[in-house]
Amino acid sequence: MNILITGCNGQLGNEMQLLEQMHTEHTYYNTDVQELDITDSEAVERFVSENQIDGIVNCAAYTAVDKAEENTALCDLLNHVAPGYLAAAVEKRGGWMVQISTDYVFDGTNHTPYVETDAVCPDSVYGRTKLAGEEAVMAACRRTMIIRTAWLYSTFGNNFVKTMLRLGKEKAELGVIFDQIGTPTYARDLAVAIFAAIDQGIVPGIFHFSNEGVTSWYDFTKAIHRLADITTCRVRPLHTSEYPTPARRPHYSVLDKTKIKLVYALDIPHWEESLAECVKQLITDN
Repeated sequence: MNILITGCNGQLGNEMQLLEQMHTEHTYYNTDVQELDITDSEAVERFVSENQIDGIVNCAAYTAVDKAEENTALCDLLNHVAPGYLAAAVEKRGGWMVQISTDYVFDGTNHTPYVETDAVCPDSVYGRTKLAGEEAVMAACRRTMIIRTAWLYSTFGNNFVKTMLRLGKEKAELGVIFDQIGTPTYARDLAVAIFAAIDQGIVPGIFHFSNEGVTSWYDFTKAIHRLADITTCRVRPLHTSEYPTPARRPHYSVLDKTKIKLVYALDIPHWEESLAECVKQLITDN
């Protein structure tokens, strides 16, 4: 197959490129905005047609959650409109699409893990545009797989893990929110799941994916510092109310992964296991 990967310079896009080396039976077109502007419908249709694209994994998104509250138009263009262009273009070729979505489509008021059929209720511009993107892609392409994920990090790009490592070395004390609960996702594990879907066949519908287990941002930070042997920084728990942000975060966004595990026979690592792998890599690289 000829597979288009968009947003190839991001966390997930970079992990996809690493795994491509183990899946050489396909031809990959790794693009970011320099190679393909996904907000240009004509450019998208031309690229998909000329390169005879059979499937698209859309890793591109506007992910600056707080800035999205002001940059509504740009956020909507990247998270809603552009995915629709990609889906429409690949549908013309009878192809498939994997659209990456988010826990932010939920308002976070649950107390049990969210399943794919739970009612959506986004409470931020980011969440609303990502939900609109899900709907646009499913409407335009019959063979669409939506994968909602959460708390993404990797050795690439900017993310919470890298920030906490840096601040842990710079500061004597750090306040981190303890009353928002979820599950970190190592982007490499998500990329492995995507390749499992490509190899076994895209099953249309909505799926949830994160690592196993549950934690808070506070406990996540404590684990990051423990793994990196950072002992000089005291981590203090904060209430969400003590750290106001422009965008409202879900207080509880644990995703139930039963469906994707059953369909693709996935063995998903616990978040601490994957975090240890990532932190070890980051320390080695530095």
